Amino acid sequence: MAVYKVTVATGDVAEAGTKNSISITLVGSRGESPRTTVSFFFLPGQEKTLSVACGQDLGPIVLIRLHKQRNFLEDSWFCKDVRVTAPNGTLYRFPCNKWLEDVTTVEVREGSGKKLVDDELQILKEHRRRELAARQEAFRWKNYAQGWPRCLNVDSVKELDSNIQFSSVRATNFAGSLILEGASHLLSGFLLRNTSWASLDDMRTIFSRTKGRDIVPEYVAKHWQEDKFFGYQFLNGNNPIIIQRCSVLPPKFPVTPEMVAGSLGAGTDLDKEMQEGRIFIVDYEVLEDIPADTINGRQQYVAAPLCLLHQRADGCLRPIAIQLSQKPGRSSPIFLPSDDEWDWLLAKTWVRNADFYSHQLITHLLRTHLFGEVFAIATLRHLPSCHPLFKLLMPHFRFTLHINTLARTVLINPGGLIDMGSGITNEGLQLVVQRGLEQVTYTSLCLPDDIQHRGMSHIPNYHYRDDGMSLWEAIESFVTGIVKFYYGADVAVSGDTELQAWVMDIFTNGFLGRTSSGVPSSLQTVAELIKFLSMVMFTCSAQHAAVNNGQYDLGAFTPNAPSSMRHPPPSEKGRAFLQHFLDTLPEVATTAKILVTLILLSSQLKDRRLLGQYPEEWFTEAEPRRLIRVFQGRLEEIHDEIEERNYVAELRYNYLNPQEIENSISI
Repeated sequence: MAVYKVTVATGDVAEAGTKNSISITLVGSRGESPRTTVSFFFLPGQEKTLSVACGQDLGPIVLIRLHKQRNFLEDSWFCKDVRVTAPNGTLYRFPCNKWLEDVTTVEVREGSGKKLVDDELQILKEHRRRELAARQEAFRWKNYAQGWPRCLNVDSVKELDSNIQFSSVRATNFAGSLILEGASHLLSGFLLRNTSWASLDDMRTIFSRTKGRDIVPEYVAKHWQEDKFFGYQFLNGNNPIIIQRCSVLPPKFPVTPEMVAGSLGAGTDLDKEMQEGRIFIVDYEVLEDIPADTINGRQQYVAAPLCLLHQRADGCLRPIAIQLSQKPGRSSPIFLPSDDEWDWLLAKTWVRNADFYSHQLITHLLRTHLFGEVFAIATLRHLPSCHPLFKLLMPHFRFTLHINTLARTVLINPGGLIDMGSGITNEGLQLVVQRGLEQVTYTSLCLPDDIQHRGMSHIPNYHYRDDGMSLWEAIESFVTGIVKFYYGADVAVSGDTELQAWVMDIFTNGFLGRTSSGVPSSLQTVAELIKFLSMVMFTCSAQHAAVNNGQYDLGAFTPNAPSSMRHPPPSEKGRAFLQHFLDTLPEVATTAKILVTLILLSSQLKDRRLLGQYPEEWFTEAEPRRLIRVFQGRLEEIHDEIEERNYVAELRYNYLNPQEIENSISI
């Protein structure tokens, strides 16, 4: 007779408990136990301990079967994990982290990370095969729009597997936030005012009602007209990845030395400043000829500007020339700081409008949300739950498939919030994302490479770069430890067929097989695997935080990030004035619609998981758990470093503070 001590733990999340009958079967290398009842009642966070008696020693326990039997009503149960102590004292851990629904039997493997080559028992090989076959049936690809990364083949969140849906806390909080914020603006009357704003100061009234959230918007409202703050946002705003060093002016942007001499100061010229690395350029070519929409029956307009910036002796960036189209000529003048006040302000505002589209559709939607979904689906389709990379990556996909499915039904769909509140058509939206994907490179997704490629290594006050590099290095160090623990040599990487299928799926369905992107379709070495995993984890955590968390802060004051423009870009100078400016910006109702979205997308919801928090405990071995603690310690140090800098800063840059970064793209 062999007696095993078994402890079954229910997750400590809302509604995790059950009144259904739960029983268990232990499966060892030499046999299996009789099916034994665990409990007829579980509370959230509760553990139940029992003894399982067997006629013989089962050998090493390799998997368990959890059986859920309905009593009277269906009552879902979330199992956190199971721990089994053998008669000889050996402890086996089985991380489950899964909802069990209806009458079902779920098999859970022992928690050690195992590649395919590590499995010797046929029962484990077969379990692995069945798990992936079921996942590939459940998680299928579909095309959402031509030229976009492919996405999950569902039409609504109701079709999602319960294990990837929002928690009940998140679902209630998310829906409640949308209703609450929308109602607050509706009650204030903003959503009903299809008129221009009465004054610049009047625009502050819309965010002054969101008590406790208006510190940065008030700063923006005070400083948005300043060239210094305009330049600052290219480094530390919502879209900090588009600016690059300019060593040669493109022919389509014929800025002459005489035009900018007054902005550069005495004793220098444009060529010298370019050679010494103090000239930078932003180009919104991706918006050229994008079809503009109508809002409330009124035609909107889209521009594809270029902007030249100069780093002065104080280290700050300031714009020195702006062209509002990709085609130079008499009808596309180059605007300068020396121009009339309203001409220059209007030109800068057109750049901010272009940046709104570039940020929302490419930097935010495409390069974090859509890629995060691709990484998640490929992981579910090709990496079984025992695979060490599944254990590493799954926390970084929490709620991503749910939020993206929701976005396709209420945000980026025809008639959705973006469609109603922005100045481009839904067809235009799709085209911008398509063009954006065509331009994405592997270099641009890997922060150290991207910083070097854009020539942004040495410019001061680039907090996105500095904080981002600290986080990249912390993630890379953590990933290095995990990879080297499970992959002893390059041949272990190249020979991992599940890993290779995963990478190929990402390349094919995420980047549409475009070899010119430089995105790998296979990984041959440990170093290549470390870099790719670091990119995936950084994209799904830090990069999303950098481009998501400041949307309300920097967009609440509409001239700083207008979502539409109601007059065409000026074709000559000297025609701008205050009322024309007010009539060009979004009307009050459009501002309110976009602000409702920005408030929601910048929200901090109750059940968020911060970077490095892994309550699921997928890893059971000592070394990966030690590496997690080291990673968490380094994140604490980065937090302290950022807080020390922010303590003396006029405007805090906190979007890459680990205390503000979620593990995953979940909002």
